[in-house]
Amino acid sequence: MSVKRPTIADIAQRAGVSKGAVSYALNGQPGVSESTRRRVLAIAKEIGWNPNGAARALSGAPSDTIGMVLRRPARILGVEPFFMELISGVEAELSARSYALTLQVVADQAAEIEVYRRWWGERRVDGVLVCDLRVDDPRITALADLSLPTVVVGSLGEVAGLVSVWSDDAAPVVEAVEYLNALGHRHIARVGGLPDLRHTAVRTEAFEEVCRRLNVEPALTIPTDYTGEDGARATRRLLSSPRRPTAILYDNDVMAVAGLAVAHEMGFSVPGDVSLVAWDDSVLCQLVHPPLTAMSRDIPAYGGHAARRLLDVIAGGSVASLQDVAAHLIPRGSTAAPAPRA
Repeated sequence: MSVKRPTIADIAQRAGVSKGAVSYALNGQPGVSESTRRRVLAIAKEIGWNPNGAARALSGAPSDTIGMVLRRPARILGVEPFFMELISGVEAELSARSYALTLQVVADQAAEIEVYRRWWGERRVDGVLVCDLRVDDPRITALADLSLPTVVVGSLGEVAGLVSVWSDDAAPVVEAVEYLNALGHRHIARVGGLPDLRHTAVRTEAFEEVCRRLNVEPALTIPTDYTGEDGARATRRLLSSPRRPTAILYDNDVMAVAGLAVAHEMGFSVPGDVSLVAWDDSVLCQLVHPPLTAMSRDIPAYGGHAARRLLDVIAGGSVASLQDVAAHLIPRGSTAAPAPRA
């Protein structure tokens, strides 16, 4: 049986005042006595009344909601710990400030920009968090034209007037390659993410530069879509190569776990025949055998920092971008010195 949603008329009837008086009291407007205002607010709380979002938008009131649009297949979001941890950090910060998060998954860039325009035009959100920054990303210009309060999760470079929360994507790659090189690895490859993402480009450039400096080869990066299936295909390709690498870096944990399964399937020992390193660290990395060496960082805190800055931008304060703590290497059982080859 459906339950009737409490209305302003219900409050007015119980308080013995007009609906107009209830509206004044609920919106903090003059026109009612302080005692009436307190009585109306108490009754509203008692019967579980909440304001209608559309009506608040029409009145120009804040929606107390921020938005996030993700251009990733929904099936990936369900298995990739990074976004789940990021959203948990965002939600923790928002709930402490009585804000809500609206999340939408879209198929392409045009659809994402259209969602921003619709949300802002309908006053559905007070601001947005933007993830998966692209190289030459048109979303940045579109959001600036809308004057929609925005915080970008990722490095913006020299773009003026926009706030971002980001961490160094180059330094952890250098740390991982230097670590593998110190173990004795001279043939290192990488299973990367989507090549048009800005952080992927930064990681690729850092990987190639550190490999040149250390005379490590083949310094090959195979692009993927971050799925376990693509990670598995890339691993099979690398381990089937006549000059197969002795170590592989993965751009996320899901692909690293898939790569570990492929290595076992093909009869290779980890880390005896090939060492594996994952980015980012997660429970997945610690549950497999051997547990995966990984680049680790506090992703919920990262999401919380981004949400906090967005709320400050919405409030109209002067907000600076934040360089968050970079990921650091945690060695585990999936890395060791390479075995001698015949």
